[in-house]
Amino acid sequence: MNSTGNFVETVERGFAALAPFSRECEPDDADGEPSLGGKLLFVSELNDVGRALVVAANIAGGATLTAADDPNVQRQVVRDGVVDFLVTSLEEALRILKNEIRKRATVAVCVADSPAAVEREMIERGVLPDLVFAGRKGGTNDLAQAGGRSEHIQLKAADETEAFLQWKVEEAPARWMPRLDAIARVSLCTNSWGARWLRLAARYCGRIEQGARVLHCAPDTAMKIMDGISGAVRRGEIAVPVHMTAVIDGHVVVAVASPTAERPDKN
Repeated sequence: MNSTGNFVETVERGFAALAPFSRECEPDDADGEPSLGGKLLFVSELNDVGRALVVAANIAGGATLTAADDPNVQRQVVRDGVVDFLVTSLEEALRILKNEIRKRATVAVCVADSPAAVEREMIERGVLPDLVFAGRKGGTNDLAQAGGRSEHIQLKAADETEAFLQWKVEEAPARWMPRLDAIARVSLCTNSWGARWLRLAARYCGRIEQGARVLHCAPDTAMKIMDGISGAVRRGEIAVPVHMTAVIDGHVVVAVASPTAERPDKN
């Protein structure tokens, strides 16, 4: 697998690639955010990029079907929490998926078989996903053409007008990263795609990378987030050093917010 930092960056790119296919929230949606709820994504190859896209779809709220005939890959995606269910047949996978899609719930199912065999059976049974990711360079995917309904997902280069922001802690990430995420969300539009990313990325990337976050956003938003984190550290609300890096218009801005020895008087 890629290094964890690179993997999370790929997840974030996959999440951005899914954004055009999201739907606005329904009146009964508790989170009030856009999501992929009710849509099915098929990922045909569980390489680094394929795994990252399954995680991205989990964050986006969609249902994902994938396949792997390598026992090592099967164990890894279960251990890392990439998939929720490992099943032995497409029929078993479809029983799970139909119920969760009907509820617009998030679920990821892996069939313990070769992607090509699962794909052929899907075509024979008329199972046409909303979204398809081939998962390998130069790979073909008949599902992208069958019935003319499936959209082919591609990971694209980031928008150069956006800033790329990263922040991380090296101590007690389970305690401090949620607080840093909350600070960052204040600078984002409420109930936006980006807000959904920050709210849920930790849940689905947690086993892979707990102590780091990445975010593409407007340059002024990146600076607001960095200022907000620095201010929280100065006020003693965050008690560990926070390393921040922003790439804005080709320039790299690096900052380390470190707690001071004296804490503000809270009395």
